Amino acid sequence: MTQETFLTRAGYQKLHDELEELKKQKRQISRAIGEARLQGDISENAEYDAAKDAQAHNAARIAELEGKLATVRIIEDEDIPADKIFIGAIVTLKDLATGEQLKYMMVSPEESNYEENKLSIHSPIGKGLIGRSAGEEAQIKVPAGVLQYKIVKIERPG
Repeated sequence: MTQETFLTRAGYQKLHDELEELKKQKRQISRAIGEARLQGDISENAEYDAAKDAQAHNAARIAELEGKLATVRIIEDEDIPADKIFIGAIVTLKDLATGEQLKYMMVSPEESNYEENKLSIHSPIGKGLIGRSAGEEAQIKVPAGVLQYKIVKIERPG
């Protein structure tokens, strides 16, 4: 059974753009392999070996992206409850140890980016928050110990 990939529209576009770029690179790599073959004996040709390695990595990533994009469901198109934390939610948390307020968007692993405050639903914190409501407190085990948060607000991107 194929697993669906949930993405925001921006996340979908980012993966789509990466796929198009990899397809362009595929053509360049093929030319590099052809040129390396023209240099003669390929058994001791470092340029040929490097191009073949690049070709294998490129082909694997293209296949991975095509698989994900074939099963994409856009978060904004889904009927996800707005009163609980699920993928796509923008969550405001209060760190009960420091009093600091944090704001994260819950996303799929493909879109997670800590610098952009996009938190994977499969991360320890993401798993600890999924399904919770505003006002609840959550104790979440992470490798560094236990984090304690109060869920201040849950929003949907609009």
